[in-house]
Amino acid sequence: VVTGALWLVADQFKESDSGEVWQAIAANALMLHGTTAMLALVLLGALIPLHVQRSWRAGKNRFTGSIMAGSNAVLVATACGLYYAGSDALRTFVADVHIAVGLALPALVVTHVVMGRRAKARAGRERSRPVEMPGALRPVTFSEDPGSR
Repeated sequence: VVTGALWLVADQFKESDSGEVWQAIAANALMLHGTTAMLALVLLGALIPLHVQRSWRAGKNRFTGSIMAGSNAVLVATACGLYYAGSDALRTFVADVHIAVGLALPALVVTHVVMGRRAKARAGRERSRPVEMPGALRPVTFSEDPGSR
C-alpha cells in the first residue's frame, strides 16, 4: 500500500518543474510495488490453508473475511489488467479500481482484525460463564436416625 501511494504521489508530480526527479521516483516506486505485490501473493497463498479455510469452517468472521478475500482478488485481477489491458479506456478504469481498493485495504484489514478479536473476546466471555442447572446441586440433609441412611 505504501509503495502504491508513493507511486500515486510521484505520478502526480511528473509534470511539475522537478518532473524528472518525480519520474524516477515513480518508476522506482512502481518496481518496488510490483516486488512487494509478489511477496503479498505468497503471503495470501499461505493464508488460504492456514487461516481462511480453518476460520471459514469454524464460522468465524465470515463477513469481513469475504470482503478481504474479494478485495484481494480484485487487486490481483486489476493488477493483471493494468499489465495486459489493451485499450486506454479499459486501462484507466482498471487503474481507478486498483487505486481505490488499494487505498481502502488498510482500513479493511483493521476492520477485519478488530471484528475478529471482538468475536473472539465475546466467545471467551460466553465460555467462561457458569452453567446454571436448576435443581442439579441441591443440598442433601441426612436425618439423625442411622436407619434412614
